[in-house]
Amino acid sequence: MEQVLKGKVAVVTGASRGVGKGIALSLGAAGATVYVTGRTGAGHAATVPLAGTVEETAAEVTQLGGLGIAVRCDHRNDAETEALFQQVQTEQKRLDILVNSAWAGYEGLHDGSDFPMDQTFWVRRLSYWDDNLFGLRAAYIAGVFAARMMVEQKSGLIVQISNKIGGYGNPAYNLSKIATDRLTADMAEPLREHQVAVVTLYPGLVRTEGIMKYAEFMDLSNAESAQFTGRAVVALGADDHRLAKTGQCLWVSDLAAEYGFTDLDGKIYVPTWK
Repeated sequence: MEQVLKGKVAVVTGASRGVGKGIALSLGAAGATVYVTGRTGAGHAATVPLAGTVEETAAEVTQLGGLGIAVRCDHRNDAETEALFQQVQTEQKRLDILVNSAWAGYEGLHDGSDFPMDQTFWVRRLSYWDDNLFGLRAAYIAGVFAARMMVEQKSGLIVQISNKIGGYGNPAYNLSKIATDRLTADMAEPLREHQVAVVTLYPGLVRTEGIMKYAEFMDLSNAESAQFTGRAVVALGADDHRLAKTGQCLWVSDLAAEYGFTDLDGKIYVPTWK
């Protein structure tokens, strides 16, 4: 990949694994300095029974041509989140891209506490609400600290990872995603005059570590890599006219067609539910 983001600085939350990791890797391949954050770090117990640490992701970012910097950060802790952005300010003096990918809504699937998957909302554990809404609050708090830096420099890109909601029956999950999309719109409006763009990205079915754990029970013929979403972030980060998209919810597959990038295998995956 061409290093179109050489000299740019990014923060990717929830990047020890999953979509966040894929985004961090794509940013690294584009030459960016990437702060990789998450709760799973070397010497700490994994938050879910899946492989991946912030240090491992950061090392891969560097191997791909960028500079990966691992920061173990629990985005439930506002002080830790603030310290992260203070570190970026001290070390880099700028922030070009924030990607809010931290997410805990599927942790019950990874550890088995949310089976069967089709439980009605009154049967589910009460903490399922907190796990799903965690990502929304984490995105808001990280967005606050990022905006303070970006407004000063009169440039920047904030990306939220979400999912298009069309059905009913899972209030905690659905509300968290709908609210994330609204968060994008509400952040975008006051940041527009400061040349800071805020968008939501909709990936399709992604071959994350959690999905691959159940690969034998799923049809993955139309599943994409996590780096596919990362390439969408790279394209937006390199687009001098990205402000025209601020406040919008964008499908990764649509951006692939617009900007001319593909997944790692050369394909463009279009979600069946789009």
